[in-house]
Amino acid sequence: MIDLRTLETFYVVAQTGGFHRAAEKLNTTQPAVSARIAQLEQELKVRLLERDKRGSHLTAKGRELLGYVERIMALRTEMVMAVAGRDGLGGTVQLGVSETIVHTWLPDLLKRLNQEYPSITLEISVDGSANLATALTEGTINVALLIGPVNAGNATNLPLCDYPLSWIVPAQLPLKASPVTLEDLTAFPIITFARRTRPYWQLLELFEKAHLHKVRLFANSSLSSIIRMTLDSIGVAAIPSQVVAEHLATGELRVVETGHEMPVLSFTASFFKRADMPLNSIVADIAQQVAAQHSTK
Repeated sequence: MIDLRTLETFYVVAQTGGFHRAAEKLNTTQPAVSARIAQLEQELKVRLLERDKRGSHLTAKGRELLGYVERIMALRTEMVMAVAGRDGLGGTVQLGVSETIVHTWLPDLLKRLNQEYPSITLEISVDGSANLATALTEGTINVALLIGPVNAGNATNLPLCDYPLSWIVPAQLPLKASPVTLEDLTAFPIITFARRTRPYWQLLELFEKAHLHKVRLFANSSLSSIIRMTLDSIGVAAIPSQVVAEHLATGELRVVETGHEMPVLSFTASFFKRADMPLNSIVADIAQQVAAQHSTK
């Protein structure tokens, strides 16, 4: 009799492309995974996987079985939701988050998830979008809230929010009265995201198009540090105004306009749909809803 655990093992091997990686995902040993697949092939009397130096690959019969397994696992999730409700749907989700989201609506997302799915455990990693995209494709995180989209395989990218960069200056910065020009800002260090990021290079291009080549761009991988440096009057920050809303409200910081169109950070909830991991889609969907609520405030 084929049990659900054996089918789940087959599914994970098919998704990861290897027995060793499947064993890591299932928190078991490689021999145990191999034994379950061998048992499944023996019961069905067909070859499901071919192995070579590059990993494991589905045979034609393996691909046929995969379709049935996906439906069985989806039905299992539907059954749990119908009988036990949201409380019955539990597990761990590795959530990767851009620091911009941390400073805006992540707390509301965590509260919502805790209220609606109390059995979910979250493991949160905060990193730059490039690193989060890599972690997602490598399978070390399940859902990424990042500057997207992630153009890898069959990744799903749900749009979250668009945050344009703004020129944020401390109230006491010796800046001339409006109108402020881009050249005026180059008298001070421009503090922004890390060198490897999209907004850094977009800002550099903005200054080059304006023929301003002596700008001092202070690249910083920590958004908290950028905010602190700006509050300490070290320079002008090029970050979304949403992340410093409280400081703008108190008058410690202010936004200045130069008339130039600023780069826009477009965030997505990116994940890979998997029948054995229904929580990925649930977390991404709720993130999209929370982001939409914040955009209307």
